[in-house]
Amino acid sequence: MTDAPQGPPPIPGEFLDMFEELIQYVEEARTIPLSKNVVLEKDDLIARLDHLKRLLPEELRAARWMVRRREAYKAENEEKARSILMSARQRADEMVAESSIVNEAVEEANRLVRNAEAEAARVRLEAEDLAEARLSEAETILGELLQEVRDARAELHRPQPAAPEPPISQ
Repeated sequence: MTDAPQGPPPIPGEFLDMFEELIQYVEEARTIPLSKNVVLEKDDLIARLDHLKRLLPEELRAARWMVRRREAYKAENEEKARSILMSARQRADEMVAESSIVNEAVEEANRLVRNAEAEAARVRLEAEDLAEARLSEAETILGELLQEVRDARAELHRPQPAAPEPPISQ
């Protein structure tokens, strides 16, 4: 067995809290009269986005942890499979040594090897499926977070409508 940690590192609540704060910041911003546009302090918004950007590597660390855990899980299962195969081969060698049951020993050894290989393949596929599911979840979360940041940036850069021309008196 490996001495790997028992669970993934926690996704920092601060990261999600920052997203909520940014949304609230934009929602509570002062609106420009007769428009849906809002006035935001550029330096404050940039500082908040920069802080959020510094938190993102923590999310990536959690994803990397999942990849390492998947590799450890695969290695562990491959070691189990090797052990099963070695046991089956030892058992087969012992059975061959007994001359009165040589034919039975060969059949039993072959069956054990096939079963061990099938079990090893099954365990390996299950490990890969589990790791793929976890990585897919991480990818989805990171994709959603990235899209939210892009949407927020697009909202910030959306051009403001031109002010109407004042009437000219004649």
